[in-house]
Amino acid sequence: MKRSTLVDAFDPNCPIRNILARFSEKWGLLVYTLTLKPTTRFNELRKEIPDISARMLSATLNTLVADGLVERHSFNTVPPTVEYSLSPIGKSLVPYLESIIGWAKEYTEQIMKHRIDSSKERLQ
Repeated sequence: MKRSTLVDAFDPNCPIRNILARFSEKWGLLVYTLTLKPTTRFNELRKEIPDISARMLSATLNTLVADGLVERHSFNTVPPTVEYSLSPIGKSLVPYLESIIGWAKEYTEQIMKHRIDSSKERLQ
């Protein structure tokens, strides 16, 4: 990545900054990872993330669809059926996300230890 791209990402009007901000939202990446299956229904996602409200899940999915990362497929059934799957752009993100998850797995113990140590220091 060119240095100028990184500098631009700090500009509030930079589209790169906006895209990266979407992934730092509380539910964005979590919901995205659940759409890695070929197709996933709304209620399946709700079961996988029990602490997300239906409204927030819907808003997060709408954002991922609006960004072109997830595709929404609705079927004319009773009750209506809606399925979500990764778009080609969303699939292109998978290897990068797998790298981040791998990094997190590798350093989880160390990071958790630092958090505990930091909490102890604040309490002293």
